[in-house]
Amino acid sequence: MDAFTNTVFRGNPAAVVPLETWLPDYVMQRMAAEHNQSETAFFVPEADGFRLRWFTPISEIDFCGHATLATAKVLFAEMGYSKMIKLFTRVGELRVSQHADWLEMDFPAFTPEPVPEPPESLLLGIGVKPLEVLKNFENYYLLLESEAAVRNVHPNYLELSEVHPMTVCVTSKGDKVDFVSRYFAPSYGIPEDPVTGSIHATLTPFWAARLGKTKLEARQLSHRGGILHCELAGERVLIRGQAVVYLRGEISPQIQ
Repeated sequence: MDAFTNTVFRGNPAAVVPLETWLPDYVMQRMAAEHNQSETAFFVPEADGFRLRWFTPISEIDFCGHATLATAKVLFAEMGYSKMIKLFTRVGELRVSQHADWLEMDFPAFTPEPVPEPPESLLLGIGVKPLEVLKNFENYYLLLESEAAVRNVHPNYLELSEVHPMTVCVTSKGDKVDFVSRYFAPSYGIPEDPVTGSIHATLTPFWAARLGKTKLEARQLSHRGGILHCELAGERVLIRGQAVVYLRGEISPQIQ
C-alpha cells in the first residue's frame, strides 16, 4: 500500500498482512525485514475489531500512523468492511472511519514536554540549533525557525542512532500549510520516513496551541512527500488521509 496519497509511488509505502491467527514473532520480524518497508502491519480479528501490530525491518514498534491508514484501506477496500474500524494496539484503541475517498484516523493526543538539556548526539545529528526541543514517549521534536530550515537539514544518521530508542522529528511553521515536518528513525532501519502519521498525534496539539486553531493542514517534506489534514478534538487527534493499493500477493506457506 501507498499511504497518505491517492497516487502510487507517492506517500509512504507499507506492507499489510491480514492473518487469521498470529504467526510467531520471529517470523513476522523476518517478513518485515524481507519486505524492507518502513513498516509491515499485521492484524488478526479480536473482539469487535482487530489487534494491530507494526514491525520495522529491525524491530516491533509501539505506534505507526501510515501503516494504520494502509491497514484500514485494506479492510475497507479489499475485505469489504463497512463500519468504523476499531484497532487495538500498544498505544490503546485506534479508530478509523471512511468519508468518501478519505479515511479518518482517531488517535490519542500526545502533548510534548520540554527537554531542557537535549542529548549532544541529538544536536550533532541534526546539525542546526533548534529554537526548542521537546519529546513524547518515543520521539524528540526539534522546532526550527522556518520551512527552509527544515528542508535543509542534512542529518548525521550515526549520531541520531545514538538517541535510541527515541527517534527524531524536525518541524516549523509552514509557508503554504500550517506546519511542516521531517522524521528520522535510523536505529530502526528508517533513515528518513516519507510520511509519518504517528508524529502528528503530537505535532497537532503542539501547533494547535501555537497557532490558536484546531484544524490544521500539514506537509511532510520528504522526497516522496505527503499532505495530512489534522484536527485536535479534545484529548484525541483526527488525521485524514488517502491510500492506494500498489500490489496484491500471497506469501509462501513455507515461512511457517
